[in-house]
Amino acid sequence: MREARHGEALLAVTGDGSWRCEPDPDAAAATLLDLYLPVCAPPGQRFALAQLGQSLDGRIATPSGHSHYVTGEADRRHLHRLRALVDAVVVGPGTVAADDPRLTVRSVPGPNPVRVVLDPRGALPESSSVYRDRAAATLRIAPPGVAALPGVEQLALDSPGPAEILAALAGRGLHRVLVEGGGRTVSAFLAAGVLDRLHVTVAPVLIGSGRPALSLPEIATMQEALRPPTRRFPLGEDLLFDLALANGASGTGHPAGSRSVPPRRR
Repeated sequence: MREARHGEALLAVTGDGSWRCEPDPDAAAATLLDLYLPVCAPPGQRFALAQLGQSLDGRIATPSGHSHYVTGEADRRHLHRLRALVDAVVVGPGTVAADDPRLTVRSVPGPNPVRVVLDPRGALPESSSVYRDRAAATLRIAPPGVAALPGVEQLALDSPGPAEILAALAGRGLHRVLVEGGGRTVSAFLAAGVLDRLHVTVAPVLIGSGRPALSLPEIATMQEALRPPTRRFPLGEDLLFDLALANGASGTGHPAGSRSVPPRRR
């Protein structure tokens, strides 16, 4: 059990993620504790979380790639909180090419994570914000032989899988990792069974066609579908689904792990 005291307030957190607080927090504070304490893994403990924001019909962007913005401001603040809580944020080449994200913490107080860019062909332009703005440390994962960029740390890995990427980051002291996008990258980490949690925010909007949020191996029956323990949190007009993947999404069709999402203890 971990305990923290601030003035007269005492917060105790157990290994399974449940918590108690004295005195009792108000409803807003309790919701924040429920949502973000599972992300606050103990120092040195590996933890991988992925997040997606999608429409009701499961799209993260239009066919042209336009995605600003599918979800609302409350979800964007949530994303910035997640960035502030992790050691590293991982994005694939499609997200960098389409959105040119900064991947920094701006909407809430907190430190910037290390920005990890998967650049499997070494083809992303040097003008990309994550490569040139120097707002936060950037680690580029590219094949051996790809020329390094000025001011950007480079890790040479040849076609690494999600497990290899997380192991390489942990070896650099980056234990808490947020996989931020895009859909193909999140799908690869989910299918590989390396995620502890998945946050999917659904906005009340219909895009109709476009880029899907998740693309996983086909299944034949609903019995094969993944059914992880799930909690729901309203974010403005959007709804966040917090999926506890426990031992990872194996793709076997069974619920992802046997660990339920623990209720808080007050």
